[in-house]
Amino acid sequence: MEKKLEGKVALVTGASRGMGREIAEELARNGAKVVVNYASNPAKAAEVVHGIEQNGGIATAIHADISRISDIELMFQKTIEAYGKVDILVNNAGLLITKPIANITEEDFDKQFNVNVKGTFFACQQAAKYLSNNGRIINFSTSVLGSMFPTYSVYAGTKGAVEQFTRQLAKEFGPKGITINAVAPGPVNTELFTAGKTEEQIEGMRKMNAFGRIGEPDDISGVVLFLASEESQWITGQTIRANGGFI
Repeated sequence: MEKKLEGKVALVTGASRGMGREIAEELARNGAKVVVNYASNPAKAAEVVHGIEQNGGIATAIHADISRISDIELMFQKTIEAYGKVDILVNNAGLLITKPIANITEEDFDKQFNVNVKGTFFACQQAAKYLSNNGRIINFSTSVLGSMFPTYSVYAGTKGAVEQFTRQLAKEFGPKGITINAVAPGPVNTELFTAGKTEEQIEGMRKMNAFGRIGEPDDISGVVLFLASEESQWITGQTIRANGGFI
């Protein structure tokens, strides 16, 4: 099987579980050496690394809380120490808190913006310093931006910011041949999505999809693989709505 990312080094944030784990595994299957970033669960991160290695891949786990700039800087430095370079950055780590606006606290607001916006932006800043020529940056948005979902206002606000600086940064990265794009999944069967939802709510979202189901992590990892590969070299500053016709 052709390995599209042979010789590449990929840094995936929030890769110890869910969509991040599937992305890390997919990039490793395609030849990339993978950094599995985690914030709070070293055992889960070690499990992902072990699984990649068992399948013949190369991976290492690096702790960093991406809501802290100093942690982001250290994460990139450790990646360079481990593998000598960074070719691909996947800003997958994210936080979702859904509440009616009357119940949103300052802490709720700050937590989501610190991880989803600040973390992504300053990881991109480090990528500007360290990413190899012709590298790839893949950010994460949400298809919620194309709809109107009660209780999602702050989360949607964070992802609107991510989409905008994905667009605005494209020409800053362009001279080095680096592409920067965002993936905007619809509902995907992960902990982040299912937490706090009833089966009735999930069933309602299935019915909104063209295929009558919610997405699975591997529906998204294939899109990330494409954006990480040479095949996407003429695509930058874009948001791909990988949602099965959800909107």
